[in-house]
Formats: sequence, C-alpha cells, structure tokens
Amino acid sequence: MEDTTNSTTITDTHPQIAQEIPNTIRVFTDGRVERLRGTDVVPPSLPPHSVVSSKDITLDSQNNITARLFLPERQGSRSHKLPILLYIHGGAFCVNSPFNAAYHNYLTALVSQANVVAISIKYRLAPEHPLPATYEDSWVALQWLASHRKSNGPEPWLNEHADFERVFLAGDSAGANIVHNIIMMAGHPDLDLSMDILGACLIHPYFWGSTSIGSEAVEPGQKELVDRLWPRVLVCIAEKDVLKDRGRLYYDTLGRSGWTGVVEIEETQGKGHVFHIYDLECSEAKELMKNIAEFFNRDAPPSI
Repeated sequence: MEDTTNSTTITDTHPQIAQEIPNTIRVFTDGRVERLRGTDVVPPSLPPHSVVSSKDITLDSQNNITARLFLPERQGSRSHKLPILLYIHGGAFCVNSPFNAAYHNYLTALVSQANVVAISIKYRLAPEHPLPATYEDSWVALQWLASHRKSNGPEPWLNEHADFERVFLAGDSAGANIVHNIIMMAGHPDLDLSMDILGACLIHPYFWGSTSIGSEAVEPGQKELVDRLWPRVLVCIAEKDVLKDRGRLYYDTLGRSGWTGVVEIEETQGKGHVFHIYDLECSEAKELMKNIAEFFNRDAPPSI
C-alpha cells in the first residue's frame, strides 16, 4: 500500500470559465472578466481629418461616467441651434464604449448626416457593476445634459450650439433598453428633469422575457444566450434579429396604450442585430441612417 502520510495535495490553481457569452465576454472563477470585443479605443477627431469634431468629457468623476461629444461641421448659431442627441451604445450591458472604433465611426457618420450635436455616454458595465448601475449612470448623464438647457452649463459646445427644444434620445440593442428606462424615469412626477424630450429612437432594442414569442420560439439557442414616453418614437428592427419580435411588441403595445404621441416602426430586410454599427457602407445601413437623421430633423425650424 502506498504511504501517503507526507504527501502533498496538489490543486488546480488555474481559474476556469464560470460564465461565457460567445464572442462577447468571459467571467472566470477567480472573478476576472475578459471582454472579447469592443475594447479598442480610438482618439477623438478634429478637422481637417474629419467633418465632425469630437472630444472626450467627464460627467461624473466619482462614478467615472464619461462621454464623447460630437459637433458637426455645419454648426448652429445662437439664432439657429441644432438638435441635441443623447446616444447610448449597446453591447449586452457588458461590452463596448463610445470610444471604440465602431461606435466612434457610427456617431461621426450619424452626426454628419443628421446635423445634430451628439453626446455618446460611457456607462459602467456588468458584471463588475450589475444593473441598475447602467440605468443610474444614464440618468446622471441625462440630468447633466439638462443642466445646459439655459445655455449656462459646464460644456461650451452645448451652450453655444444645442437647441433644447429638440432633445432626442437614441440607442441600439441594450442601449435602446436603457433609453426606454430613462425616458420612463423622466416622466416620473417625483424626478424633476426640467427638460422635455422631443423623441426617442430605439434601434434593435434588447427587450426580453421568460416566455418565448415569435422568432425566439424557433431560435432556442439564441434565446438561451440572450436570457443569461414622449411626442414621437421610432422603433427600428431587423428581419434576421432574434430580438425583432420584442421590438414589434413594444411598438404594438405603445400604439395601443392610449398614449397620444406618434410611434413608428421600420424593419430592415435581410439583416441581423446591429448590422449598421459594423457595416456602415452597406446600402441598408445608409438607408437606416438616412431615416434616423430625418426623424431627428422632422418639424425642425427653417434655416436662416
């Protein structure tokens, strides 16, 4: 019989994967988080290298809430200011930022086409900061934006160029979910925002539930991954997006709710979830961007 009196037990000190969303994030047993996309950082841009100027700003130093601000070449004057867009990026609440190439390039193109002033916010990410941290950060950003409504806030670009009669919120995927939630907060009587929101654009919104509906029922593998208001609303969905039926349900429910605003829906055929962020040059992405830009500029005052 082998003598084990003085033997040493050897344990595996290598952390294992505890949770994983393929091509997105891994969480290890030692608590380490590895993000598999959206971690690249590109600098802000200035003319003549870009038709849109951008810069990075801090909204809340305590919680490290930062943002990238975008100003188009055709800048508004004090007599004719530009619509203001608060944009919230997607990424399953756990990846991406306004500073990676995909979102920087998308916002640059959208700001140029729509001729709006845009602020794209960086919120705290899960799992290090579980929900509702992202909603809280986005609400702080909206309040920070509202502090400029009398043209005396801390950011000169907003004071000089932004029209606070035309404030829009937009987001894609998880960002669209956040947009819905903070607009609901803005309408709460106990929360004094002191700023009206003219419209919201929810692009491929990340809404989910415990009961499968529509295409979710025939895509159980995708559903398993996903599991782990205002004057006007535009809901954008994509034919090949497993989340499209939730987006359509949101549109239908809002339309039947007795709400007196105008809700519209646009479906892109033949494309999947947030295709437009990663393929700006395809014809479908250009058409979607054109329609979103028109949504922001509808009923705009005539140029002077």
